[in-house]
Amino acid sequence: QVQLVESGGGLVQAGRPLRLSCAASGSTFSISSISSMAWYRQAPGKQRELVASISPGDTTNYADSVKGRFTISRDNAKNTVYLQMNSLIPEDTAVYYCNARLRRPVSHSNDAWGQGTQVTVSS
Repeated sequence: QVQLVESGGGLVQAGRPLRLSCAASGSTFSISSISSMAWYRQAPGKQRELVASISPGDTTNYADSVKGRFTISRDNAKNTVYLQMNSLIPEDTAVYYCNARLRRPVSHSNDAWGQGTQVTVSS
């Protein structure tokens, strides 16, 4: 199975940057199943929402609320995806989750999730 571990969250002042990392681990066979990767977030009392995604060919997609401020990238050699967050605002406060879409389902699911990392932006 693929395991995803996020890091880089924390408390930051509005306007400051923060970079999240998500490292994928597992057997070579399971890692080869990873297709696109993405970051989601969930704020208290709200549904989980897509923040940014990146395809195997490095095509990126962003939520309107983060366009121009956040950048998603991946390092395939390190099996790691990053989320560079600039010009943070209090509305960005949420638990951020790493997601990997799998070409081969595991337990009937094509998604692997990290445990989440808290990002808190103070005003």
